[in-house]
Amino acid sequence: MSQPGTASAPERTPAWRYAIGMFGTSIPINMIKGSMILFYVDILGLDVRAYGVVMVIYAVIDALDNPLLGHLSDRTRSRFGRRRPWLLVGAPLLSACMIAFFSAPTSLRGVGLVLWFAVFAILCEAFDSMLNANYGALLPELYPRERDRAVANGLRQGFQLVALVISLAVTPLLTTQVFGTEESTEGFQTTAIIYGAIALVVIVFMALGARERPRYSTRERPRLLPSVWSIVRNRLFWTVGLTGACYGIAMALVLSGIQLYVRYSLGLPVGNALYLQGIVILVSAGGLMAWTRVVARRGALWTWRLAFAILAAGFVALFFATDLLTGIAAGVLLGAGWSGMLATNDLIVARVLDADAARNGEHREGLFLSAFGFFARLNGIVTGLALTSLGVFFGYNSGDDPGADPGLAFRVYLCVYPFVLTAIGAVAARMISVPIETPPEADEPPSPGPASPGPRDESAVEGPR
Repeated sequence: MSQPGTASAPERTPAWRYAIGMFGTSIPINMIKGSMILFYVDILGLDVRAYGVVMVIYAVIDALDNPLLGHLSDRTRSRFGRRRPWLLVGAPLLSACMIAFFSAPTSLRGVGLVLWFAVFAILCEAFDSMLNANYGALLPELYPRERDRAVANGLRQGFQLVALVISLAVTPLLTTQVFGTEESTEGFQTTAIIYGAIALVVIVFMALGARERPRYSTRERPRLLPSVWSIVRNRLFWTVGLTGACYGIAMALVLSGIQLYVRYSLGLPVGNALYLQGIVILVSAGGLMAWTRVVARRGALWTWRLAFAILAAGFVALFFATDLLTGIAAGVLLGAGWSGMLATNDLIVARVLDADAARNGEHREGLFLSAFGFFARLNGIVTGLALTSLGVFFGYNSGDDPGADPGLAFRVYLCVYPFVLTAIGAVAARMISVPIETPPEADEPPSPGPASPGPRDESAVEGPR
């Protein structure tokens, strides 16, 4: 094991090499989240009440195993680093489980269908958590300075948007027209095999090129319970985590319901989701550079607050869309707000990680990000309850029993629920302050000077420049 302070500084990982990993991690999970309701509920006939129960159970399990996975990553010591072994193991496992998830036999009914859905949904989310806890932990480690971090984050979000074009916008076309039909499942299995192979190659390529910093692997391995207790006593963990969850849950609702919104609310074939999702993603991709410049001028916190407000306004516009043209117009506004959140949300979280490392002298990015993942696990609970509510309020129970007005049901699911969440997030963001950029340990010795007084309130130092 390398002794802290004795190893030479590793070569800097090219930002594009790290960022492309987001392409690989995004394709599988977004196909799963974007198509699971269409595949299991609308085509295979899984009852929404069973879907809701499974999503609550899997969210609870994932909330428990997520911090454990992050902690094990922090404690890993190997000549390959702390994060890379987990990435190299998790990539093939996620690809295999995604293929199995979309290979459910059409003959399954009742309990058999519920069990197949539950087992592979939980496994897919567990391996996705393994990948993202380690991939996300590399960002503050590989790029200690915020200007480098912002560039790497902007690039990786760009790769994520490319992945979203494929896994969300193109998927309905592939699954329902190219490889299958709107009433069959063959297209989903073929598409999953293709996406799984792409994801595996990209993640392995990224992991092999990541240059971890040996000094981050301290001799003393962090202990689980004291580390967890330290994190849960951190006020920023709760304020930033819950506010970010408002954004994350809102987008999870969009990803899971967009295809049925197009089918029922706009009255169009599912394949038309390509155009609506495509414009949102393209606007988001085009806006990343502009939002990154705003971050440089006004700071991450100010920009985060603005993006939250624009995103909330986009859901209002989407509620009133009546056809593909007005849906695309609303998608432009929605994409602008989403782009701002992509450019800033991880930077806000990284500030909290920096402050924790400076305060405690331990780099616990894996556990800390996994703890933040607890709030992301709320996605499954809320989306399950939201879908179940459609049966209670609108009579939509499945594709076989859609109720009297499925169009209004999915307009509420895709627009009203996300608007309420993002409006709450926009208000909460106005009341949050995060630490200023913590001076990183540079590869060269720092310039002599007075000791830093510690993290300060960002709102007191970041203003118009």
